[in-house]
Amino acid sequence: MLKIINLCKSFGKQKLFDGVTFNVNTRERIGLVGRNGHGKTTLLKVIMNEEQPDSGEVMIPKNYTVGYMTQALDFTGETLIDEACRGLQDHMAGDRWRAEKILFGLGFTAEDMNRKPAEFSGGFQVRISLAKVLIAEPNMLLLDEPTNYLDILSIRWLTGFLRGWPGEIILVTHDRSFMDSVITHTVGIHRKRARKIAGGTDKYYEQILRDEEVYEKTRLNDEKKRGEAEQFIRRFRAKARLAGLVQSRIKALQKQDRLDRLEKIKMLDFSFGYRDFPGKVLLTADSLAFSYVEGKPVVSDFSISIRKSDRIAVIGKNGRGKTTLLRLLSGELVPGGGTMSSHPETSVGYYVQTNTLKLNESLTVEEEIAATGCERQTARDISGAMLFSDDDALKRISVLSGGEKSRVLLGKIIASPANLLMLDEPTNHLDMESNDALLAAIDEFQGAVVIVTHNEMFLRTLANRFVVFQGAGIRIHEGSYDHFIEKIGWEEERQKSADRTAEPDRPNRKDVRKLRADILARRSRSMKPLESEMSSVEKRIQDLENGLDALNGEMIRASETGDGKEISRLSKGIHDTRAEIDSLFERLDCLINEHETLTAGFESELSLIPE
Repeated sequence: MLKIINLCKSFGKQKLFDGVTFNVNTRERIGLVGRNGHGKTTLLKVIMNEEQPDSGEVMIPKNYTVGYMTQALDFTGETLIDEACRGLQDHMAGDRWRAEKILFGLGFTAEDMNRKPAEFSGGFQVRISLAKVLIAEPNMLLLDEPTNYLDILSIRWLTGFLRGWPGEIILVTHDRSFMDSVITHTVGIHRKRARKIAGGTDKYYEQILRDEEVYEKTRLNDEKKRGEAEQFIRRFRAKARLAGLVQSRIKALQKQDRLDRLEKIKMLDFSFGYRDFPGKVLLTADSLAFSYVEGKPVVSDFSISIRKSDRIAVIGKNGRGKTTLLRLLSGELVPGGGTMSSHPETSVGYYVQTNTLKLNESLTVEEEIAATGCERQTARDISGAMLFSDDDALKRISVLSGGEKSRVLLGKIIASPANLLMLDEPTNHLDMESNDALLAAIDEFQGAVVIVTHNEMFLRTLANRFVVFQGAGIRIHEGSYDHFIEKIGWEEERQKSADRTAEPDRPNRKDVRKLRADILARRSRSMKPLESEMSSVEKRIQDLENGLDALNGEMIRASETGDGKEISRLSKGIHDTRAEIDSLFERLDCLINEHETLTAGFESELSLIPE
């Protein structure tokens, strides 16, 4: 439905992407991946005509509309209903009922309609932004980091909503588990080019790794052959008898393109320093209580013992006190009640987003990390691991972005060996690849970890205990995240009203059969020409290979009789036949890849239809 053709875009000397080409077909949900700064948001803006490409074009069918939900939450309406109506198209200006219908569908109540947008939680503010996009009834959604500001329940709600969305989607997010739960295809911007594959992010990154391994082996093989040819030319250039061969090698070298060495991509690669711990229990809290306002406890009667092998995840809705609990456990806040004690050898590495405000703006990255007491060379090494290599390590803290300051904080924790990590939303501001590196570093850490996160991949991979803020209090769950979801779950998701909000209306059996028949008919129309051509190419290859066998037989006989003309004719025939076979195999490979991509897309569509 939407075609992106040979897009190129630069800002000054920095080229973001070059020759980006891919289609978004009916019912496809595209996960757009790539490192921070590689052009994902810019590509969305080009699609929306908010940025102009240097070259190339975006082809959008007539009467096909695209809704764009940006990262920024921009509210100017006095009330919720006023804000939602900002999304109405000019010809819908008086249709407030459309706004109300969408808002009710997204979980708002009649009492909410006259509330100010700023009064809602982060999760519901994202729903307001989504409502403004949906009111225009777009065919496609462009979503740029929609999980920013969302707690785990809001992310789970959004996952269900997008799975039921009937149109096309292009999604940008650093949350891999969320992306993989929604998308049918992945498009990655890598080395300024784009590639589209059917399937999730794991399949995409595996393919990129294989492609680069093949490229490097080919490059090394070409370099070896080039070296041999150059050595032959140097050795025999002066030999008149071999002048023809030398010239032939020179011409071949001139025609051969030299494959450039792949530029090394900077990757976040680090490990947390571990301080040896002789005991079993690092920290104990007993009947902790805390409140910011008298009579309104944020934490009450909370007890826990943190063992040196624990991986504890603190989960719950935003605003319930998860960060407050970490501040209590880290000693940053003094409890209003209860007691807390720690082993004398306990050493805490504490990461929280607000600590970026405590960085010394006048220091460089290297100086800020060295301020922890580590050697200057160690600080420089850690700076490099945090992607501040060479002169970047000499940047002042004052000029860094929020994401870069977050990496400095991680660097300071690395510089101070610990046996207990307390991490409050460490994945914020990190791209998908950096999140993977963080996940690996936490997993390899020998000490205990207490982490606040809404990223379900982290919860499933790391945690073996959970502190759950739910209902009127806090409970501890022993076991995996999937065990928690299966045995306890979230109260909001068990409520029928929330279920109706999160899930689209189920179509009746007649609609389901019609939808399935439509997909099968489109699959047949798309696949039949491909399968017919594949069959034709395979038959042609078989015929040529049979002919090649016959030519080889004739060549043997001609060689035995010494018939020069016949040998020359047969040699040309064999060469031409092999060239055609190679060309046909390349075409067959393209057809098979296209067939696999279409098959995966249609299978994904069918899997979304209710039973």
